[in-house]
Formats: sequence, C-alpha cells, structure tokens
Amino acid sequence: MKTIVFDIGETLVRDDRHWSSWADWLGVPPHTVSALVGAAVVRGRDCTDALRVLRPDMDVSEAYHARAAAGRGEHLDETDLYPDVRPALAELRALGLRVVVAGDRTARAGELLRALDLPADLVVTSGDWGVGKPDREFFSRVLEVSGAAPEATLYVGDHPADDLFPAKSAGLRAAHIRRGPCGHWWADHPDVMETADWRISSLTELPALLGGAGRRKPAAGPRKLHALPGQTAPPEAAPPGAEHTEQPERSEPEHTRGPEQSERSRA
Repeated sequence: MKTIVFDIGETLVRDDRHWSSWADWLGVPPHTVSALVGAAVVRGRDCTDALRVLRPDMDVSEAYHARAAAGRGEHLDETDLYPDVRPALAELRALGLRVVVAGDRTARAGELLRALDLPADLVVTSGDWGVGKPDREFFSRVLEVSGAAPEATLYVGDHPADDLFPAKSAGLRAAHIRRGPCGHWWADHPDVMETADWRISSLTELPALLGGAGRRKPAAGPRKLHALPGQTAPPEAAPPGAEHTEQPERSEPEHTRGPEQSERSRA
C-alpha cells in the first residue's frame, strides 16, 4: 500500500456539532434531530431526510446559505476530530505512506480542515472538486491525487454506499470503519463483510494492519457495486443526487450525509 485516503464525516470528524447546529436553527431539541438521523440511517435514506421531516418545504441548500448569512455557518476545530485521528495519520506518514483526506464536504469545510494542520499530504473536499460521492468521477479524482495505482490506494470510510462500494468499484482497496450511526449499523451486513479488505473500529489499527500484522483479502479488480436490500439499483446506477429507496426494518447502508451535502458536498 502506498496511499491512504480518508473520508471526513464520521471517519475523521464527529458530526455532533453539525446536527446540533441544525437543531438550534430549526428550534428543536438536538435529540430530536439525532433520532430522526438514526431513523434515516436504518432505512438506508439520505440523512437530510431528518430535516425534511421537521420542515417538509425547506430547501436545505438555501437554509444552509441562510445560516451562513446569519453568522451561524460551518465551524470545525480540534474538538470535532476523533481522538485517534492525529496519532493514526502521523504514524501512517512515518511508515512512508502518502496520507490524503478527501470526502464529501463544502469548500468552506475544506478551508477549516486545512487550518487544523493535520498530518496529511493533502486535504480536499467534494466542494473543492465540484463532484461528490458516490459519483465515479469523485474516485477518479481520488486516484489522481493518490499518486499510486488503484490496488496500492486504500480508501477508509464509514459509509458502505458512499465509501466502500464505489471505492471498490473503482479498483481501490477499501477499509470500513465501525464509527458513527452508519458505520455501526451496517458493519455486519454481509455485503460489507464481503467487500471490505479491512474492517476496523479505530484508525490506530491501520498502521499495524498495513504493516503486515493483519490479514487482508487478495487484490481484486474493479467490481460491480452492490445493491443494498431495498434498493432498486446499485448506487452508481442512480442519477446524481437521487436518494436511496426505503429498506425493510433492519435493512442495510447510507452515510450520515448532512444538509450541506445536499448538493453532493457535505459540510
């Protein structure tokens, strides 16, 4: 492995502040928004649906800009990072690996992340690129900045439909992290278990695994994306921005996409 690429939301950054800020804006308790986000996750829906339940006629993108204009826009600081982020990224770089952060966030979020001076060679967002996951073009960009062959590039994320499956379809290796609502809920789904080269609970597991201490699946070529239970087609077959269809009770995955990602660019 030569390059490790990390998703952002619920891989490196906690989404607590994100959803609490929306609860404040809408004038509802944070627990209400969190519960609705959880309901969206278990049904395999876009998490923006949580906000649409509360305000059915709300244009989430317009509301995002209204929040920013009112001085209540995005904010990220050191407290938003999971505690294993800095030590894990630093150790991976010490092993001689290229470390890239590339996920669904706005361009403004990219500025805030770069200001944190993470131990990474590059920090870039879907807002910077103008294309978001699970679009194949996003992962083409990932490979461009990777500087390595697909089979020597590992994408790490919590969201099967946005991270794991499209990364594997593009020929990359993929690690699924059991973190955040989506990462926990879908961790033991058969398609996740079959597809992921590695399944981890902490980023600090990666240096040992990539150093040869852990078992991994043999390299494989690009594969067709999985259609999760309740989906009528794999994610790449859906038009950009299309929401996943509903799934049965303990159906299975979608990431905690936030409102700022409604334009395929999560903040």
